[in-house]
Amino acid sequence: MSTVSNVTLQLVYGGAAEKASERLEVLKNRYREAFGAADLEYFTAPGRTEIIGNHTDHNGGKILAASIQMDTVAAAAANGTDTVTIISEGYPDPIVVDVANLDGVPHCQGSVSLVAGMLVAAKNRGFNVGGFNATVSTEVIPAAGVSSSASFEMLVCTIIDHLFNGDAMTYEDYARIGQFAENTYWEKASGLMDQMACAAGGTIFLDFSDGVSYEKVDFSYDALGMDLVIVNTGKGHADLSEEYSSVPGEMHAVGRALGVRNLCKAKEADLLESLPAIRAEVGNDRAVLRALHYFEECARVDGAVEALKAGDKDRVLQLIQASGHSSWEWLQNAYVAGDTSEQPIPLALALTQIYLQRVGEGVCRLHGGGFAGVIMCACPKEHTAGYIDFMAPYFGRENIYVTGIRQIGATCLGAL
Repeated sequence: MSTVSNVTLQLVYGGAAEKASERLEVLKNRYREAFGAADLEYFTAPGRTEIIGNHTDHNGGKILAASIQMDTVAAAAANGTDTVTIISEGYPDPIVVDVANLDGVPHCQGSVSLVAGMLVAAKNRGFNVGGFNATVSTEVIPAAGVSSSASFEMLVCTIIDHLFNGDAMTYEDYARIGQFAENTYWEKASGLMDQMACAAGGTIFLDFSDGVSYEKVDFSYDALGMDLVIVNTGKGHADLSEEYSSVPGEMHAVGRALGVRNLCKAKEADLLESLPAIRAEVGNDRAVLRALHYFEECARVDGAVEALKAGDKDRVLQLIQASGHSSWEWLQNAYVAGDTSEQPIPLALALTQIYLQRVGEGVCRLHGGGFAGVIMCACPKEHTAGYIDFMAPYFGRENIYVTGIRQIGATCLGAL
């Protein structure tokens, strides 16, 4: 299959279908230049937005998340060998992995380690793997909290799924394959939220208290007359592993004091009842605040799901704003505590709050893992251009992205 129908492109990309067609044409030409003619398939995997549920997945919590219109795309074909070769736009060297010698691939060596880890995980879960060639391009902002890595992981998963397994994998398979690769081959402590949100498409309610379960729910910013605006504050996540690891680490410390491994096995009332003793045992007030954030955040997710089912989408916006305040004030992942001179996330939030107060509606919050990267603003469509003009002098117009929730997740475009 060397073309994708206009109907499919409209279904996935809506008004951006023509641009998507042009992107696929570029990938096809790059593939032919690199590998020669082939019966190509085209694949897509979106980035993700976290709506409510900041840093809860690693403790068995609940999250409301969605895929976004920014995506990673590929042209790919099986090559009949044991070699995977991926040429990615913007990267000078191809990713090359020997499927027959996955044990020989070193860990923590960037994308080659990640791809090898996914191949290992797919095999461990009983799926077939094989050699393929691919050319890849992405619109997902790297190292900025919209899950560029998970988007790439889910893209590779759907290539493996379609080319070698007849589309037999579930989205949980996709997510666990990506998580294994990050945990084991990148040695990065990540949960499943990013992968599930990129894989499933649309808005989903995730519950990690007993493995992972998800339910699609009816929510979009477009339905509220709002745009999802992402502001990249200019500092990436690459050097913040210690800060990210401290969040689950401190929550787990409180959990141990409560006699549980994950906070999902305890209740906020348990913590409040024995707070003085736990505070003394843990010896870290930030850890206690982060645990309180966890309990309140999971309750906000439940409240948002109930509000959506009742058709009260304005209530959801209120809960999004409350979640953002909790992340900033209780979870304390708006900036690095050891470097108070650099606070691009709080600055972007403060400026956005000034603008939204002027127009009288809209909400904002830090986005993703925090500490650096991006914020999100649910901005009334009639005020989006004004918001961009307001923020551009501070962060650059090129770092402001208008997007929305996409209903189609990771997929082979031909399979649709």
